[in-house]
Amino acid sequence: MKRHKVQTYPLICWCVFLICSCNTKSGDTEKYQNRRDSYVNVHDKVKEIIIDDVLIGGNNMLCLLNHYLLIGDLEAHNEMIHIFNSDTYQYLGSTAPLGQGPHEVTLLVHIAPNNRDGKFYVTDNGKNIIFSYDIDSVLHTNNYVPVIKTRLTAHLIPVKYQYFSDTLSIGGVYNITSPTTFDEVTSKWNMMTGSIEPMPYKHPSIKRSRIEFAASSKYNIYVEGHCYNDLLTICSLDGNLKYNIYGPKWNSKMSNEKAYIMGTLFCKDKILALYSNGKEYFQPNWRPTQILVFDLSGDYLKTLDVGYQIQDFRYDENNNRLILSLDDEIQFAYLPLDDIL
Repeated sequence: MKRHKVQTYPLICWCVFLICSCNTKSGDTEKYQNRRDSYVNVHDKVKEIIIDDVLIGGNNMLCLLNHYLLIGDLEAHNEMIHIFNSDTYQYLGSTAPLGQGPHEVTLLVHIAPNNRDGKFYVTDNGKNIIFSYDIDSVLHTNNYVPVIKTRLTAHLIPVKYQYFSDTLSIGGVYNITSPTTFDEVTSKWNMMTGSIEPMPYKHPSIKRSRIEFAASSKYNIYVEGHCYNDLLTICSLDGNLKYNIYGPKWNSKMSNEKAYIMGTLFCKDKILALYSNGKEYFQPNWRPTQILVFDLSGDYLKTLDVGYQIQDFRYDENNNRLILSLDDEIQFAYLPLDDIL
């Protein structure tokens, strides 16, 4: 009886394709991470920053500008921004007085560094103005007066943006949808013309977004950490989706009851995210005590268990450490990263 020759080559190729497909973790756009249990306890490595020269309220924000640490005090009764040496944490001075005067700040919402020119930009949502401050002039000029960088529209309001140039900033923009509601969308913004262009990608299942944003020109990507949903989104700087990373508690429910990602930043070739793990907003101990570490493709690497409630954080590249604003028994601290990341 005549035997038919078996064609094994196509079968082998198909098997190889299937095996490779099962291991293309970094190539998948939608990534579901049901377990994030590689914990590193770093509590004992956290070092307190002692600030005796100026009182700073518990509701504050951090900004790093070259070798300066700026702390914005949202509860201040006089100057709202305090300046420190970021190497030694020596207090250097304060600026941005609270008030209704032409060069005063009424509602501080963001401080954006311009490292190239030694300037920082202060968003005042009370006046719909962004002020420009020159750091050297602030520290060496009595009664320093900032200049108006740009004026904001009442409909689209940039917040938590990252400055690249006068014609390009990228960040979260409040889209006012009614007198009492707004959505937050990642957008490109031209300070010179006032043009705001929402990015093309927005997750289709999230109807009301609140995001924590970070961008990297070096890696040509930005990340959105979703505050109300267990989701991290990575896009190219032109707004095209690269990865959606879904955490263990992911759902698309429209609710502001639970907190998830409360801050994001780039740290060397890693993405860091403050993680509240679904705690109920504004209940005792709701703030994140953990920092999730991902690679640039969103693959989970480890969890840094800080053990303190973190309000804000920044990566100090000059000293390879994280600077932390804490809502805990200590207010400010730093975490050396040499043996951690």
